[in-house]
Amino acid sequence: MKSIGTIVIGSVFLCMIVLAGCSVDDDLDIELFLITSSAFLEGASIPAQYTCDGMNISPPLQFTISEKTLLRIQSLALIVDDPDAPNGTFVHWVLYDLPATISSLAEGISPNGVLPGGSQGINDFGNTGYGGLCPPTGASHHYYFRLYALDTVLNLPAGATKAQVDQAMNGHIIKQATLMGVYAR
Repeated sequence: MKSIGTIVIGSVFLCMIVLAGCSVDDDLDIELFLITSSAFLEGASIPAQYTCDGMNISPPLQFTISEKTLLRIQSLALIVDDPDAPNGTFVHWVLYDLPATISSLAEGISPNGVLPGGSQGINDFGNTGYGGLCPPTGASHHYYFRLYALDTVLNLPAGATKAQVDQAMNGHIIKQATLMGVYAR
């Protein structure tokens, strides 16, 4: 039978081997880029306060961007849309030229363009800023919050459409992160 000391030494040695294999190496391509919300989880129901049935305000969003990714990007863009809309994809929010260093957007961003840098575009309601989720009664709709890391600043005037932002981003997207939530009436 092995002594406790031998087992402990063997366990410590095994842990050192495992940890050595897990060390961060400069050659690894670790580029973290995520979008989350404290209001809802991926794939979960979006609370009514962020819809036309509630306060019709934008949800809080958090961005996780690794140092390695941050070194490569010049700006961020965010597009929120509903591909389940009866007449095709419906755009709820367009943001662009956000500073690469931004780590969150507070709840209830003003449609008047009060942002920590960047510009707001026109949604499919025909307004600037966030337009709350407002699906027809029936099945749940899927709402995609897509965050884009760009190697340029788009320099579009305030009030650009999703199509204009998409065109300007063409060939400049380094990373994309998506948060999806659902809502039904």
